[in-house]
Amino acid sequence: MENEFAKVMSERTDEELIKIVTVKRTSYNPTAIEAADAEVEKRNIDTSEFEKIREKATAEKQQKEKVDSNVVGSGIRFVNFLIDFIVWLVLAFIISFIIGLFVQATDQGMISLIGYILIFGTFIAYYALMEIKFQKTIGKFVTKTKVVKMNGEKPTDGDIITRTFCRLIPFDRLSFLFVKNGIHDFLSKTKVVKDNVE
Repeated sequence: MENEFAKVMSERTDEELIKIVTVKRTSYNPTAIEAADAEVEKRNIDTSEFEKIREKATAEKQQKEKVDSNVVGSGIRFVNFLIDFIVWLVLAFIISFIIGLFVQATDQGMISLIGYILIFGTFIAYYALMEIKFQKTIGKFVTKTKVVKMNGEKPTDGDIITRTFCRLIPFDRLSFLFVKNGIHDFLSKTKVVKDNVE
């Protein structure tokens, strides 16, 4: 009788198979490991590559565990939110005051439009520019935290832009009541960790 995992393992790449039979061996069902071992033998994969891939996978796993153990909780995230919310409101007020000195709008619709543009523009600019430049906002400076990718690396500009726009999703703030990583973290594949994580 053919092993039920044989087809699944036949669809794995060589690197995936090597990880399964070395680093991830304890995470799999013995029957799945048997199928993976058989597939490695069938493909005649060079076992000299095992050690290199195992070392790389082990290092990646240790880095992920280090990052995961330093993810900050909801309390610190709430403090970050409060500080950043106040900073953003002050910025929006200052910019709207300055624009108000130069623009004399009498049309109520125009005033509302300018107001919405200022609110969203300062919000997006504040979070995006601060996190792209420093990996943190003022709130994160105060709480000694920063934004990282899932593996602990510095996020790309695209990751931060995605993260910033995802903050506009309704109920994003409430997601932190249920999980450490909220909606904008999940969708941008980022985390907020203690500042000492390298």
